[in-house]
Amino acid sequence: MSFEISGKLIEKFDTVKVSDRFKKREFVIEKTESNGGMEFTDHIKFQLTQDRCNLIDAMNLNDDIKVNFNIRGNKWEKDGKVSYFTNLDAWRIEKVNAQNQGNMPDDTPPPPSLEDMPDANEPDDLPF
Repeated sequence: MSFEISGKLIEKFDTVKVSDRFKKREFVIEKTESNGGMEFTDHIKFQLTQDRCNLIDAMNLNDDIKVNFNIRGNKWEKDGKVSYFTNLDAWRIEKVNAQNQGNMPDDTPPPPSLEDMPDANEPDDLPF
């Protein structure tokens, strides 16, 4: 299932090579909503993986952007302790402006499949 959200780009990080077969890049948007006279601000971190790490390059801090993403959840076990974590995997990013021009054409391929992800059974001491 795919989701989308718009907000202001407030942080973008360098690409990190997690293993020989997997790299990722994170960024954060600020989303502000009003409800009943009160204003709520969320800071939401996304990740880009593999060949999509450069999608954020065309965006500048404080740009209003729209992010299309998938929610991925994983179980991670180490030393008898089980942890669960969730990633918001971005697969399309557009600038939000009067012309609504994005950095990707409308014929964007679908989100990455599970085959693009590293093998879940491969030993790894990192929780992502």
